[in-house]
Amino acid sequence: MAEIIDGKELAKKVRKELKKDVEELKAKGINPKLAVIMVGNDPGSTVYVRNKSKACEKVGIEFEEFLFEETISEEMLLETIEKLNQDDSVHGILLQCPVPKHIDVNKAFRSISPNKDVDGFNPINVGNLTIGEDAFVSCTPYGVIKMLEEYNIETEGKNAVILGRSNIVGKPMIQCMLNKNSTVTVCHSRTKDIGEVIKRADIIIAAIGKPKFVKADMVKDGAVVIDVGINRLDDGSICGDVDYDAIFDKASHITPVPGGVGPMTIAMLLNNVVKAAKLKLN
Repeated sequence: MAEIIDGKELAKKVRKELKKDVEELKAKGINPKLAVIMVGNDPGSTVYVRNKSKACEKVGIEFEEFLFEETISEEMLLETIEKLNQDDSVHGILLQCPVPKHIDVNKAFRSISPNKDVDGFNPINVGNLTIGEDAFVSCTPYGVIKMLEEYNIETEGKNAVILGRSNIVGKPMIQCMLNKNSTVTVCHSRTKDIGEVIKRADIIIAAIGKPKFVKADMVKDGAVVIDVGINRLDDGSICGDVDYDAIFDKASHITPVPGGVGPMTIAMLLNNVVKAAKLKLN
């Protein structure tokens, strides 16, 4: 029977530590602040932004929202980002995705100052992560690493299989696991015999966006299963990329959905804002 990796409880612990850091920064005249830009009114994004706002409030981080119609020009969006880059009261800038198709999201990420890039998507931070330099790490992979550390899960020399190669989760996750001395395999839509590849994994990190894709017969006994997926089913319920109930008795550790990786993603965003404020102080 698996031990459940409780992201909610761990996120609470992280927020408690961050609250102390924020109080210390404020005593030194630095008031950590996150600016979030949202274009359009995607329902999922609206919920995420609200959750980020609440989380900031809990630790004392100031939160400012910049809401734009989806007809905003790319030029105007880039101008907004540049103003925030120049604003000394803002420590972190986050562009909520998705954005409308007429906006080049990578161009927008590149325009965010690397020192304020709390989502870790600016190529400078991506490059620094790759060569092992200090960087802002993308929040979901960073959250996964914190979970593995907190639960004392051995990563060195272990076979880690990552499902998905997105710029937001899969690719930075590869580097994070390499930095933890794992042997990393990446599976994606073109992978042959994907079930057989997954079966060799000591650690499975599923971020493929397909409900209950990872079945019990793909998981070896004692594997660690980290489910990054969030999928809404026809009945309105939410599930991950892993068949949780079927795998529960085979895994050594498993994350639930919801209540697993999600809360830790937001906790690591707060961590990055506090880190950015500390950099400003120094």
